Amino acid sequence: MGSVLAMVDTALSGYVSGAADVAGQRLANRLLGLASRAREGTDEPVPTLPTTPDERRQLAAELHRLASGSTDLGVELARLVEEAEAMARAGRAPLAVPRMLPAVTRHFTDRDLVRARLTALLEAAAEAPDGSPAVGAPTVAALVGPGGVGKSATALDCAHRLKDRFPDGQLYASLRGASAATAVSPAEVLTVFLRSLDPRGPQPTGGLDELAARFRDTVAGLRLLVLLDDAHSARQVVPLLPAHPEALVLVTSRRRLGGLGVDPGAEIIALGPLEPPHDRLLLARVAGREVEGGPAAGEVAAHCGGMPLALCETGSLLREREHLTWATLGRRLAERAAARSPEGDDWEDTMTDRGGPDPLWATTEVNYRELSPAAARLMRLTALWPWPAITPGLAAAIAGLDEEGARAGLEELASVHLLEEFGEERYRFHDAVRQFAVARAEREESEQERARAVRLAVLWVLGRAAEHAFRVLPDRWWLGPAFARLSVPADRPREDAALALRALDAERETLWAAVDAAARYGLDEQTWQLAEASWPLHLRLGYHERLVATHAKGAEAAARHAAEAYGDPMAEGRMLVERAYGYLCLGRFAEAEEALDRALAADRRAEHRRGQASALEMRGLLRLRQWRCQEALDLFTEARALLRAIRPGEVGAADVPRAVALLEHHRGRAMRTLRPYPEVVDQLNAALVALREVNDPYNEGRVYTSLGETHLEAGALPDARICLDRAIEKMAAADARPYWVDALELRARVAREDGDAAAERADLTAAEALAARGADHPTVNRLRERLAQLAG
Repeated sequence: MGSVLAMVDTALSGYVSGAADVAGQRLANRLLGLASRAREGTDEPVPTLPTTPDERRQLAAELHRLASGSTDLGVELARLVEEAEAMARAGRAPLAVPRMLPAVTRHFTDRDLVRARLTALLEAAAEAPDGSPAVGAPTVAALVGPGGVGKSATALDCAHRLKDRFPDGQLYASLRGASAATAVSPAEVLTVFLRSLDPRGPQPTGGLDELAARFRDTVAGLRLLVLLDDAHSARQVVPLLPAHPEALVLVTSRRRLGGLGVDPGAEIIALGPLEPPHDRLLLARVAGREVEGGPAAGEVAAHCGGMPLALCETGSLLREREHLTWATLGRRLAERAAARSPEGDDWEDTMTDRGGPDPLWATTEVNYRELSPAAARLMRLTALWPWPAITPGLAAAIAGLDEEGARAGLEELASVHLLEEFGEERYRFHDAVRQFAVARAEREESEQERARAVRLAVLWVLGRAAEHAFRVLPDRWWLGPAFARLSVPADRPREDAALALRALDAERETLWAAVDAAARYGLDEQTWQLAEASWPLHLRLGYHERLVATHAKGAEAAARHAAEAYGDPMAEGRMLVERAYGYLCLGRFAEAEEALDRALAADRRAEHRRGQASALEMRGLLRLRQWRCQEALDLFTEARALLRAIRPGEVGAADVPRAVALLEHHRGRAMRTLRPYPEVVDQLNAALVALREVNDPYNEGRVYTSLGETHLEAGALPDARICLDRAIEKMAAADARPYWVDALELRARVAREDGDAAAERADLTAAEALAARGADHPTVNRLRERLAQLAG
């Protein structure tokens, strides 16, 4: 009984959330087939997906009982148990060793006391006895202080100096915690961390709790350093903590994060301004000058208030203006400080918690006045929205420049520390500097010009994202003017889709920021099209929590847009169907149902049959996931009828043949536990014919695989071998390695059933070589174990 329950848990562990790989999905579906056959001839209904521990125990007990009275069921159950055990033994791939820390500035000065406190914390943790409360908790230190005090630089300096103590890797994330609106969700950070640690493993899917549990499991026992920069709250940080005493987590925040001091007992280190002579030393290092200015240099440093960002801005200006003297600069800083009126000043919001004016105000103002007019305008306009990465292309679109002009302006801003270059031609503002720039924009640019700058940015992001998304999925039925004129050349390289997905992923945070900006500025048509352009990210890479949030804004915008005279009435349904997919992947089935109800209602109002068919298809896929196969079959059949009713020239008509062909495959999959073997084969053959007619060889290969497995389970081994031969040909041509390996494994099962050990060995060897090429270590381990059994 215990081994059967373990098999059920293994088969279903990643199935509900979509985290299972191809082999894991097949194991879950074979479990469904076995459970269905076990109930044949009884009054018991077809089983549905067991989602709770009690339901899984009940299924395991039922299978154990029924298999005890049937030799055939007993043999099949034993094979499933054997395969599940092999899958569990294979484990996961050897983890990568991430090195995600950004470079530290070479001008870093002082903070020796912080390093000493961190070293003492680590030594105390290492000496803690096994029974102490520290067991199971990482060492956590939070560096807190006002903006510009050098928290990030200090944390990076400490991390680089300590990283040799953490040979299993260093993880880094900017949490963008200046406000709740810009803060990155923990689920997104965990997705990035898991992909960095296990790049060949299953895509990170599921909700925050599942991702956090998978992260803790993945890093269990690892000596890991995690740097979480610019946190907004303790709630944002806690899910990102390993549960291991030899891990070190450094957090920076302008907030005190008191909750971390209680649980997990973080050391809270308040960072204050640099004291003399360290402030003058940093100023001199950045300026590239000896501190020969005497009292004048001291006056300049004093005006910076010991704030490292202010000192760096000032030193950068001195470096750029080699004839600018300490005395002149000190006088200008004094004038700017004196010119500021505490009453009604635009900069009241930048007061620090130390009770005085933020010294960044004067230094930023002086540097701003030294900029060229073009660079000053670029600074004002690019700061109007908190873009996570400002590139020359984005800056050019915002300011109406060519890319060379934008590049020169960005370099000018970075040269005086008004922008930070954190990657090749990728820039960002410090939040305090961005606030200054926004205030200047509100003073110097009209409201119309400010709104126009944000709109131009949104349109530029939409154009780029739509192009990348179309290249990833050129055969998809896309909605929106942004996609209307896009095409791909017939001879495009085979790797183009993968390159486009990589480019889309690299700019995902900018894409999501553009969704927020478009929604905030009432750009409804652009809001839902940006959400539409993000679809390949979620389909291929996950980020399902973000999908749900982004498409909520997209659906609201699409509904408003549809109410306008020239709005697109089809967009709301599309947004809601894609949102339902996000809920489906998160295992939040009730919310998926609700989104699909709304999608169907929206598409019926729009008299949009293609959209209604998509919603019914998605609901059918939800039912398949729930093992409610008869309902799935009915929904796929209803969707097919809707598609066939679409007339030539009607919206979506061009997509009907391919959509119907895919539905025929879905219907065949749903029928496998419901209908006799010959009827299932006829249905899958119909799908095969339909896919040939629309020239979709990849999905032909998927159908051949389904046919091969159907013949195999019916004992029709020659037919199974013929279909799997064709499946392997199609998957090899498409270089679809996971499904190629899957088809080879199925053909090896055919050989095993036929008693042909040589053929089984040949297919398993080919599958093992393919899995090794893709660094799919769990599959490699499982196949090697079976090959060793054959050899022994």
